[in-house]
Amino acid sequence: MIGALMGGLALIGALAIAAPTMTEAQTRPATFADLAEQVSPAVVNITTSTTVAGRTGPQGIVPEGSPFEDFFNDLENGPRGEPRRSSALGSGFVISEDGYIVTNNHVIEGADEIEIEFFPGDGQPPELLPAELVGTDPNTDIALLKVEYGTPLQFVEFGDSDAVGARVGDWVMAMGNPLGQGFSVSAGIVSARNRALSGTYDDYIQTDAAINRGNSGGPLFNMDGDVIGVNTAILSPNGGSIGIGFAMSSGVVVNVVDQLQEFGETRRGWLGVRIQDVTPDMIDAIDGLESARGALVTDVPAGPAEDAGMEAGDVIVTFDEIEIENTRELVRIVGNSPVGKDVPVIVLRNGETEDLIVTLGRRETSEATAFPAAGEPEEPEQADVLGLTLSEITPELTEQYSLSAESGLVITAIDPDSDSASKGLVVGDLITEAGQQAVVTVADLEERIEEAREAGRKSLLLLVRRGGDPRFVALVLDE
Repeated sequence: MIGALMGGLALIGALAIAAPTMTEAQTRPATFADLAEQVSPAVVNITTSTTVAGRTGPQGIVPEGSPFEDFFNDLENGPRGEPRRSSALGSGFVISEDGYIVTNNHVIEGADEIEIEFFPGDGQPPELLPAELVGTDPNTDIALLKVEYGTPLQFVEFGDSDAVGARVGDWVMAMGNPLGQGFSVSAGIVSARNRALSGTYDDYIQTDAAINRGNSGGPLFNMDGDVIGVNTAILSPNGGSIGIGFAMSSGVVVNVVDQLQEFGETRRGWLGVRIQDVTPDMIDAIDGLESARGALVTDVPAGPAEDAGMEAGDVIVTFDEIEIENTRELVRIVGNSPVGKDVPVIVLRNGETEDLIVTLGRRETSEATAFPAAGEPEEPEQADVLGLTLSEITPELTEQYSLSAESGLVITAIDPDSDSASKGLVVGDLITEAGQQAVVTVADLEERIEEAREAGRKSLLLLVRRGGDPRFVALVLDE
């Protein structure tokens, strides 16, 4: 080994070049022991109990009348047909000295009893304390619990999930109750940021720190001991950790927890529009649009946006002075905004920007009633346009395709080789606008097409409704 290290001056250049990398490598923590010791008193195991209805028989485990029927019945239910208790395990962490605890909603959902086990040590509470459910938010899978204890509890604080310490490549540590083992630590790095799984408000940190069943609800720490995420899910073909875990970012969780703590429920801002992403093929069809960014408004019911003067066809380019890249970003920002806040919004309309002020409503109470079903039909006329066979609305078509608008053009057939077919249009779709103007008759649509051609456009923007849900589609104009 010494000989290898003293192999001559030829190595000096290589060592000098490698020196910066070696210096950077020294930032890797020599141990996580101090961090684990610092935060462990605030990390808890969670046990839930749920009453499950008793079964009246083996239900396919063994044939009815089998000599093993009573054995399996007792194993599953205790005495035949009586309810039984089911238990589940998870993780959580204390966020205040008076006993507020954060975990995942799926850890405690449906539970009759919730018990908290604290890390053993001097000055810690008894082994188990009952917990009260303060509130939950299924949209972000976050729940807030509360325990009562006579002396202040040790707690951890949230960190900034968008700051240094939560960048891709930064070291992180997870702690929790994997597979019921209790107070287990794993370490890794931030593998990716801003991951979306299936929720409207998803903003997950991806990590390769080992996360397994039972880690749900536990904290993901940066190297300063601040919580930058709540461990929630894993991607795995076998149910075990393969190094792809997801923690809901503290940037989302803090707002949810604050609302649950104050109100026992979430109170999210609501803009009052339906929106879709701007696609590259829409750039030529929308005046003033230079890139495929922003959120395209497809419908504006009675509500905050309508009161502010927003219109279908507007492209929301900034919200509260934040440039909007896509609909997912807009939904998350609006949802994290306070109800009743006056927010400046800039929209692109007919090639010009418009400044609006929107007073946000509350999503939980307004969204369900914001888009009432519309009613009846009108008169007929058919034509073949842009690879589409179109008909004005009739009572028969309204019934056949469950149409929810009073006027527009119904697609009754599509040329499979046309641009219209490639854009995902289907028979039964209803075209209500073309070139951001209402169309009631085939003549209206033909007029919009001619206007677009005269303006030198290569495509025409259509507003299409399917099952009551609107979206914009840009169709290439025939030469």
